[in-house]
Amino acid sequence: MPVTNFDFKEKYRYQNGFDSYLESEAVSGALPIGHNSPQKPPLGLYAEKLSGTAFTAPRHENKQSWLYRILPSCSHPPFGEATPAKNGQEPVLERSPSKLHYIPNQLRWDPFDHESDTDFVSGLRLVAGAGDPTLKQGLGMYVYAAGKSMDAQSAFYSADGDLLIVAQDGVLDIRTEFGWLLVRPMEIAVIPRGVRYQVLLPSGPVRGYALELYQGHFQLPELGPIGSNGLANARDFQAPVACFSEDHGSIALDGQNSYTITAKFNNTLFETKQPHTPFDVVAWHGNYYPYKYDLGRFNTIGSISFDHPDPSIFTVLTGPSDHVGTAIADFVIFPPRWLVGEDTFRPPWYHRNTMSEFMGLITGAYDAKKGGKGGFVPGGASLHNVMSGHGPDATSYEGARNAELKPMKVGEGSCAFMFESCLMVGVTDWGLKTCQKVQEDYNEHSWGGVKVHWKGMAALEGEKGEKHLL
Repeated sequence: MPVTNFDFKEKYRYQNGFDSYLESEAVSGALPIGHNSPQKPPLGLYAEKLSGTAFTAPRHENKQSWLYRILPSCSHPPFGEATPAKNGQEPVLERSPSKLHYIPNQLRWDPFDHESDTDFVSGLRLVAGAGDPTLKQGLGMYVYAAGKSMDAQSAFYSADGDLLIVAQDGVLDIRTEFGWLLVRPMEIAVIPRGVRYQVLLPSGPVRGYALELYQGHFQLPELGPIGSNGLANARDFQAPVACFSEDHGSIALDGQNSYTITAKFNNTLFETKQPHTPFDVVAWHGNYYPYKYDLGRFNTIGSISFDHPDPSIFTVLTGPSDHVGTAIADFVIFPPRWLVGEDTFRPPWYHRNTMSEFMGLITGAYDAKKGGKGGFVPGGASLHNVMSGHGPDATSYEGARNAELKPMKVGEGSCAFMFESCLMVGVTDWGLKTCQKVQEDYNEHSWGGVKVHWKGMAALEGEKGEKHLL
């Protein structure tokens, strides 16, 4: 069924479409007609432009939205660098490349811990990354774990990049300047650079993964000869409708309450406090907005003859580099699907890749890796860096090598994903040591028992293995 049956039911209305030009107003007449910045915007609102690209970016790449709000977002005291004592955040958003460990070893992590005393911001952990947000180059790979909602009078934004959130356990109720998004396991959300938001936990503790794209924005992959439909279809992406609060004084710095705004700027957290709500956008229009997507709607495509296709055929979103066909970040999923290949080793093959592959498991079991203790299980992860060999573990290989090749559906009730990047990825101290989740025996556990099926030259009559000689 091409829609996930969620236990936690939807409670919001949305607009549909990917990279569409949308508009929404919570109060009739709040959107100006025919122009963007009238002398006096309707209803006494302020017009504020939010630019996600340079003004002169090509039209097909240009990202912007106009917000019509009670007070402009610049109305706040100066930011100061946040300290752990102020927000509970450990210093894990490591920004210096010297703090990243670049190693060729295959890595796998046991499920990351749930947390009881952190919210989404203080529970965000940088595991690995590459590049530099100050140059708008590269990416960061995160896990998050939170046991409580963000304070009702708080908001967070990142100036570093667009954040793709992969919910793994627990429900995220995300209030953004543009409106609300309900994000459940088997859904993803993308919060663009600069958008302020607040994460509430309506079902209790949460855990999941996130990828921050420091350069450009996520796009749908080109379909080429697939045609005009397939993979993630644009109509299945959902954007919020306008929703706002009234909490302010007679001027910007006059009000009865205090709202804490936390900014992530070059992987460092800063804070300011303002006496008016940041969620005061009454109407908006544009093509730069947060959105979500149900992974159950992904139209999986594969071989109906022989051989396993490249996993790029499972790409949901891509963050392209300046080299056509090469991504700073691809978001790829391995959902339930039918396998029918004849005389084919059906799981993904053994591989060395010029790309780095960070994998996680949302639910169920992955067909190329054994689960259970010391295996690849929901809430855990793996990293196979540039040219680090990887592939099915010994047990999975033997099972697939000897399987009866009849049509079969794999991954029922399961979904794994991959963050794939053309960049060599470094691992933080937290990811390599502090979290204490690295499986030290991963390589031996997975491939130490791979059997030798080669029969040897003695079994090959008339062969000497000297075809390279004249």
